[in-house]
Amino acid sequence: MPPATPELISPRSPRVAAARRLAKRNFRGKERLFLAEGPQAVREAAGHRAGDAATLVELFATLEAAERYADIVGEARDAGARVHLASEQVIADISTTVTPQGLVGVCRFLDTPFEEVLAARPRLVALLANVRDPGNAGTVLRCADAAGAEAVVLTDASVDVYNPKAVRASVGSLFHLPVAVGVPAEQAVEGLRAAGVRVLAADGAGDRDLDDELDKGTMGGPTAWVFGNEAWGLPEETRALTDAVVRVPIHGKAESLNLATAAAVCLYASARAQRAAGGCRSVTGN
Repeated sequence: MPPATPELISPRSPRVAAARRLAKRNFRGKERLFLAEGPQAVREAAGHRAGDAATLVELFATLEAAERYADIVGEARDAGARVHLASEQVIADISTTVTPQGLVGVCRFLDTPFEEVLAARPRLVALLANVRDPGNAGTVLRCADAAGAEAVVLTDASVDVYNPKAVRASVGSLFHLPVAVGVPAEQAVEGLRAAGVRVLAADGAGDRDLDDELDKGTMGGPTAWVFGNEAWGLPEETRALTDAVVRVPIHGKAESLNLATAAAVCLYASARAQRAAGGCRSVTGN
């Protein structure tokens, strides 16, 4: 039997051109499709469904990647995705990374309406307000997933969560929990509060200390953390909407924490406090 050969060898192919356009936000919005690169993201996409529809609709793979990740390619086919064997040149043309891993998936948008997030009565939510860096957005989403949050909400002033860098930074977590996008900050805060969620702003200049809040036992209820812009934090009008502005204490000489690190500290603090009522002393315990 002759060895397999790529069916797509030219970057000018209409299929390749259509996938390549998804690197741009306006095309993603028009087609409601985005790119997921690498084995972890593609595996998660292949196993994800939104209702009756499979999330992964198309997969481009080099011959080497198709052999190395045969199980993922098989899962993609089982999910109903069209699988294309492609040349390395084609994958490099579609990919937005410097060193592509040989697998690029085309996925349907999977954002959840904000009303559905509220209807689920979430206990832990990350709200990204004016977050502009896609890598930070994806990393906070990953932190929220790891901490057991039930949802992530991005305001209308935040970065596109389907930006390829954000998808990569989430390391598959984009497919694990509900994500609502394009929600005005005021609507997001008011909706969460009406759903019984305490809304806390994370800000280095906050008048409340996270350690003190934990010691006082105020962190055990449903909580949404609001995280602001990487450079200038949260605007005053957004802080004013929240129930309290909380700072992560700096015990050493560091000037501050970056957004993703602060988000991880805050989300895990809430996760531990919420689990303490059930007798769990550690967020990693059962």
